[in-house]
Amino acid sequence: MGSQARCSDGCSRICTASTSLHLPEHVGALTAARDQATEKLLEEGKSPSRKVGEIDDRGSHFWLSLYWAEALAAQTEDSELASTFEPIAAELRENAEQIDRELLDAQGEPADLGGYYWPDDAKANAVMRPSETFNRIIDGLK
Repeated sequence: MGSQARCSDGCSRICTASTSLHLPEHVGALTAARDQATEKLLEEGKSPSRKVGEIDDRGSHFWLSLYWAEALAAQTEDSELASTFEPIAAELRENAEQIDRELLDAQGEPADLGGYYWPDDAKANAVMRPSETFNRIIDGLK
């Protein structure tokens, strides 16, 4: 897995799933939904904090993935995208509290990435994807 997947696996999986649905046909709906998700992320205060025990980049990426999936499921411009993301959005929302807790619990200890400039993918994935619940849901997007 490359650095993009490590940094925001949920968001990259949403794009990957959309690609399998012929991305050019869905660009407008994807873009509008991403804008709505970003707005909600900011409104809800889900941006990363520097303090342990508060949301970090991993948590912020989870919330952005959830809000994006919800916006895709709710939009009416593209029924194929909506039907694809309705179950994902519902499952992410249903498990949001557990995922948030798993992500917060992963904080506070030093992390070995196997290198600063050239991290080891397996080690980086273990650190950047600490929520088994989120991973299970997002890995279902192919």
